[in-house]
Amino acid sequence: MKLVSACLLGVKCRYDGKDKLEPELAELVKRGELLLPVCPEQLGGLPTPRERAWIVGGDGYDVLCGRARVLTEKRKDVTANFIAGAEEVWRLAKLFGVEEAILRSRSPSCGHGEIYEPFSEKLRVGEGVTSALLIKNGIKVLTEREFLAKM
Repeated sequence: MKLVSACLLGVKCRYDGKDKLEPELAELVKRGELLLPVCPEQLGGLPTPRERAWIVGGDGYDVLCGRARVLTEKRKDVTANFIAGAEEVWRLAKLFGVEEAILRSRSPSCGHGEIYEPFSEKLRVGEGVTSALLIKNGIKVLTEREFLAKM
């Protein structure tokens, strides 16, 4: 079974209340492939819609180690929510025997390989909080682009 960011399957769970539907991924569900949809930010107790957030002071690995924080546009600290959501995704991954995750690129939760600079649209190298926790625990993480490129 694969774990997938729920927004990629059309669930309106992003910070802006929208989805990021990838029709090719939704088609996999229609063909009977087992995909476990998750939204770490909702699982961490954040509402939808919500303020946009960024990792400040590092990346997801740094957040997990206490060296970085996750802050909203109004500088509210939502680090605990992001960590709680990542931990819940990891718990579900273990429960369902997930070996691979397809996560939304550039997200402060799900981003893999690159995330946004704090409070900007500039990209930088790094992992989101959930992506970092899954990788740290042996789950193969791909962005939607990486997964679709290998289909």
